[in-house]
Amino acid sequence: MNYVIAIVLGVFFGFSLNKAGLTKYNKIVNVFRLNDMAVLKFMMTALVVAMIGLYGLRGLGLVAFPAVPTTYVVGNIVGGLIFGVGMALAGY
Repeated sequence: MNYVIAIVLGVFFGFSLNKAGLTKYNKIVNVFRLNDMAVLKFMMTALVVAMIGLYGLRGLGLVAFPAVPTTYVVGNIVGGLIFGVGMALAGY
């Protein structure tokens, strides 16, 4: 059931991105050129709403956060750079 909920929410989020016009080539390229921050504003709004919702559910005792394992900073930086450069080169 958790997978179904995740898929439905992901489809809704992708549909929202598409309807807002944030999947267009020019919008994405202009984010990298620092001309248009609409995509970043949309994503940050989604993160803040999700954060408020999760912490609210945790406060009500409906959700328990799992223990977070230690992170590999160098691996995350290298992976993020590869991902970002790949998106920029692909035009997304």
